This record gives sequence, structure tokens and C-alpha cells, in this order.
Amino acid sequence: MGILDQFDLTGQCAIITGAGTGLGREMALHLAEAGADIVGVGRRAEPIEAVGEEIRAKGRRYLGCTGVDVTVSSQVNEMVEQAIREMGRITVLINNAGLGGTGRGKTLPELTDEDWHSGIDSNLSSAFYCSRAVVSHMMEHQGGRIINITSGWGFRGGRNNFMYPIAKGGVIQLTKALAMTYARDGIRASCIAPGLFPKTEERGTLEQLGDKQPAGRVGFLREIGPLAVFLASPAADYLSGETVLIDGGSIAAGITPAGLVPRAEG
Repeated sequence: MGILDQFDLTGQCAIITGAGTGLGREMALHLAEAGADIVGVGRRAEPIEAVGEEIRAKGRRYLGCTGVDVTVSSQVNEMVEQAIREMGRITVLINNAGLGGTGRGKTLPELTDEDWHSGIDSNLSSAFYCSRAVVSHMMEHQGGRIINITSGWGFRGGRNNFMYPIAKGGVIQLTKALAMTYARDGIRASCIAPGLFPKTEERGTLEQLGDKQPAGRVGFLREIGPLAVFLASPAADYLSGETVLIDGGSIAAGITPAGLVPRAEG
């Protein structure tokens, strides 16, 4: 087997939540390019159908699951059952869907129960529900890959920023628990922690944001895809329980966000 053969995903099928836009879209397209069939999951039909057209153009099978709220376990279970029924074996799950900014800027007494559940459920419960729904299927077929998407915020706290860092830190621990529990069932769990990957293409904004990063620039959406392919591929057969930072050195530069200086109140 040649080195490039180890990155071949032919015969694989991946469920990707939040597949219609941003990082999810890029991962879906790159996995399809490597040979995988794709189940794209999202609430909005238009982007899920649009990415599906691109994937089918690459000669891959595609199932779009729209209107799915991954914070509702019953909907997640139905989605996974549909994916298995229509696509056959599911070998890869990428828990990408999430919601940033919920309750950000509020002090702890100002946060409501709704703020808490929105932030935790969209970023952590969703990954738990999807992993729970697919793990028995993977065990029956002697293995699979679960790739969770966290954030640099999962490694640090934030001022008046509670739910997102807490949930993303929980995603890292969920990854470790999955890796430890299912290692001998052939299931590998890993985590990607992206840095700053803005969706805007406005040059001035990108330059301003990039100036605060150790690498001198922000991340490009296309850069996430090859990492996801690696983690889903036979090349990563012995990698499990790890979180891979792809942030241009931001976390290496310190525990606070790049370009910010911590200060005490008062």
C-alpha cells in the first residue's frame, strides 16, 4: 500500500452535521473528494441540497437530511436510522453542528435557563446524541470513526462567556471517554479544535483579524478538510482520544485569545 492509499476513503460513508456551510461544508467536500459517500445534516434545506449537488458531481452518493434539530435526541435517532437504511454502513460521524455566542456578554446572574440549555445542547448534547445513536451500529460492524469539532475556547475560560467554553471543553472530554470506552471495538474518536476561521471574504476584516494571530493570518475554510480526511482515514488507525489544534499557533501563544491582554477588574 502506497502512502497516498492510506488516505483513500472509498467505500466509507460519513454523517456530517452542519454540513451545508462553513467548516462542515468543507469537510463534506474533502471527504467526498477522498472517496467517501456523505450524509449531510442540517436545519436549512437550501445549503444542504447545494452541497449535495457538488458531492454528487464528484461521483459520490449523497443523502441530505434537512430540518433536523440535533439538540433533540429523537430527531437524531430518526436521522441515523434513515442514514443506515438508505446508505448502508456508516463508518464516520463528524459532530460539527454548534452554536456560538449564546449568552455571551451576560454576567452569571443574568443568564437564563434557556441561555444555558441553548449553549450546552447545541454544542455538547448534540455531539452526545449523535455519538450515542451511531455507536451500536459501529460496534456491530467492527469499528468506525467519531470526529468531534471543539474550539480553542474548550481550553480556556472567557469573561462573561460561560456556555460555549464549557460545552467545547465537554466535547474534548466526550472524545476521550469515547476513545477509552470503545478502543477495543475498533472505534476511534478524535477531536479537531479550529482557531479563527471567519466566513467573511472581506479583505480588510480578514487582515485586521489576522494581524492578531501568531501566524499573521486567519485560517482558510479549505484548510480544515485535509485534517478531517486524515482523521477519517486508515492513516489515523492508531490515533484516538486526541484533540488536534489547527489554529496557527494561537493556543501555543498563551491561554488567552491571541491579541488580548488579560486584566483584573477594579
